[in-house]
Amino acid sequence: MAAELYTSFFGFSERPFTLLPDPDFLFWSENHSRAFSVLEYGIATRSPLTVVTGEIGAGKTTLIQKLLSALDEDVTIGLISNAQGGRGELLRWVLYALGINAHSQDDYITLFKRFQDFVINEYAEGRHVVLVIDEAQNLSIEALEELRMFTNINSNKDELLQLILVGQPELRDIVASPALAQFAQRVTATYHLKPLDFKQTKAYIQHRLMHVGGTGNEISVYAIKSIFDESGGVPRMINKLCDLALVYAASSENRVVGINVMRELVADGLFIKTRDHGVYVLENPVKPSLDKAAE
Repeated sequence: MAAELYTSFFGFSERPFTLLPDPDFLFWSENHSRAFSVLEYGIATRSPLTVVTGEIGAGKTTLIQKLLSALDEDVTIGLISNAQGGRGELLRWVLYALGINAHSQDDYITLFKRFQDFVINEYAEGRHVVLVIDEAQNLSIEALEELRMFTNINSNKDELLQLILVGQPELRDIVASPALAQFAQRVTATYHLKPLDFKQTKAYIQHRLMHVGGTGNEISVYAIKSIFDESGGVPRMINKLCDLALVYAASSENRVVGINVMRELVADGLFIKTRDHGVYVLENPVKPSLDKAAE
């Protein structure tokens, strides 16, 4: 396998640029630190609604996983990813995330009472419930308004239920729409996660290289500048380009990814750069020389 070839070639303990969210690799850029502080603030102050947005691949899910791993035992978490649908369907997603039984024949009132009883019982046991909704931009206006109604479970003095919404930039526009005026009023903390600048991109790449046992200099500064230009500073896109660049370098037995490797990679057309700098790598990108190098 190409990836195994380059990890062995460079002496890495594992691939430094996988696409799966991994809190162990988290790079604390200024933006990521602030976004995490907003999430922590929301939890600490029992904010009814906290909203964090960012471009695709900006690191939102990784931040959420880091947050969940750091929460105290007095917090009951329900994590919902890619929920879709309108009123009623969302409630079933919520019940499933919290491990609450929901039968197909149960009507909405029965399901909501089951949810409300769960939240109140958790509070009586000294815990409060936090619902994290990832990819929240997929929710309809009706579903978001239903989430606001969920917060009515809270008492006058104590917050029994908190909601954290994480999504792409369009989530901000949705929340700001006139139809969700009451929803927006309950948002206590919000933050938009921006792409990395060049300095941060350089530090990010070196951080991940050193995390797997590298020196941090396996990718030259000129190559990093090319990676930044092609990726727009979006971490997931940086990972895709770095991963391919290391494959190319190893196949040619180059110990350093230089600008020539990046030029070759770009010229081979293994990815498509969209208008907003999103990069989509084509499936099974295999460079002919890899077969020879692997023999």
